[in-house]
This record gives sequence, C-alpha cells and structure tokens, in this order.
Amino acid sequence: MYAQWIREGKLKPSSEWNKERKIKFTVQDPCQLVRKTLGDPVADDLRYVVKAVVGEENFVDMTPNKSNNFCCGGGGGFLQSGFPEARRAYGQTKANQILATKADYCITPCHNCHAQVHDLSDINGHAWQTVHLWTLLCLSLGVLGPKERAYLGDDLVDVDVFHPEMGEE
Repeated sequence: MYAQWIREGKLKPSSEWNKERKIKFTVQDPCQLVRKTLGDPVADDLRYVVKAVVGEENFVDMTPNKSNNFCCGGGGGFLQSGFPEARRAYGQTKANQILATKADYCITPCHNCHAQVHDLSDINGHAWQTVHLWTLLCLSLGVLGPKERAYLGDDLVDVDVFHPEMGEE
C-alpha cells in the first residue's frame, strides 16, 4: 500500500535527508509476503518505497533477492522456539548476505525478520543496524517522534525532514 500511496501522491516521502549522509541501506524480503505469496511484484514495490525514502543511490540490493532471497531464519515460529543457536546457525546465510552488501542498515518490513536480523547483527559485532520500513518512512515524512528514534543509530537519530505541508520543522 505504501508504494501505491506514494505513486498516488498521498504519501510524499523525501530522500533529501540522505543525499549528503550517503547512508547505505539494504532490505530483507519477508518470506511470507514475497517468497510464499505475492512474489516479485510486491518485492519491486518494496524497493520502490525504500528508494523513495533513502534515495536510489543509497540502496544496495542483496544477491540473490526478491523471490529468490534467503530466509532470515526467524520465521515460522523459529524465533520463539527456544533454539537460538540453531536459529543463528540457519540465519548465518542471511548474515553473510547482509554483510556482503556493506550496508549500514538492513530494512526489515516484518517484525520476525526484524528481531532475527537484529540478533544476527549482535552476534556479528553490529556490522549493520536493523530498522523497520515504517520507521524510515516516518523519518522521510518528517513525522518520526523522539521515542520512535530510540533504536536508531547516531547517524539517523538527529535527522529532521521539513515538509512545507506540515508548516514547521
């Protein structure tokens, strides 16, 4: 829906905040949404939104990606299964994929992916930060509140986006 709303002009994100920062982002394709149901069209919409939010030049795609992307290892209840070592071992394929992009952040639209990808960054010495798509969309719209910035890295926590429609900075 975000892609549709951006195309229709109902949402007007700005990637200007990242023009000079040049913070690099990659995105995790959620298994349920992309691989198991809606496929590449929704993965393409996901990338459209990400690029509108962070700038096309600051997006680094994983390989493979979209319907061929690898599972993060946390879905299907595995995140809550009580077997963290097995989950992390399975997720190492995803960790290696993220590391190969050299992105500063991995965007995770799914909350299971978010928890797993964040945990994988912890065991990899915080090689990347993990952020929800919704958080970056709000940041790019200039409506991200202070409490919602608590888990962002130092490079994003102070980003302010001015939108003339809002009438304030």
